[in-house]
Amino acid sequence: MLQLYFFPMACSLSSRIALMEAGIEAQYHLAHIWTKRIVDDGSDFRDLSPKGAVPVLVLENGERLTESAAVLQYIADVKPEAGLAPRFGDPDRYRLQEWLSFVGSEIHKAFLFPAFWYKDDGSLAKPRARIAQTLSVPSAHLAEREFLVGHRFTVADAHLAWALLLLRPAGIDIAQWPSLSAYLARMQARPAAREAVATELALRKTMAA
Repeated sequence: MLQLYFFPMACSLSSRIALMEAGIEAQYHLAHIWTKRIVDDGSDFRDLSPKGAVPVLVLENGERLTESAAVLQYIADVKPEAGLAPRFGDPDRYRLQEWLSFVGSEIHKAFLFPAFWYKDDGSLAKPRARIAQTLSVPSAHLAEREFLVGHRFTVADAHLAWALLLLRPAGIDIAQWPSLSAYLARMQARPAAREAVATELALRKTMAA
């Protein structure tokens, strides 16, 4: 059975959504990204992954896979009949990689990462100035489309939906981009996404108590 090491509402949420969308049974282990401890047994998360970051997907053969783009692609390929990624040979498979890379580099690392890791002491000025231009790209793309790639939900949608969810607590109201606001509402209405988000929000509340 696959094992996902996650932190509530971190980028690993997109992997949880993908697993649930695919109907893949998995074990979930909470890894505290601040203390670098695995909550199950108190062990050092860095012993599992020297990067000390989620997601970490432990495969059935014991190998470990990190980085959201790779983990999401793997999940999609475990159960290709779920349609979470275009199949080999389909040009849209590269569009999927394009969007996974865009979300990971231009939204997550360029804005969300500094927004949650650094104090707003002026160091966030450049990321904040850039995020509006960045979000205009998926906004225009989704103006007349239901999904990022092709005509169905893919792991790229799981990744972008997570990023959009985190923008509000990071101080960005996506209502100024109607197509993104409508897109996020559609994604949140999906049963798997709704359950995944509810599960992780409940965990965050428990941790904060």
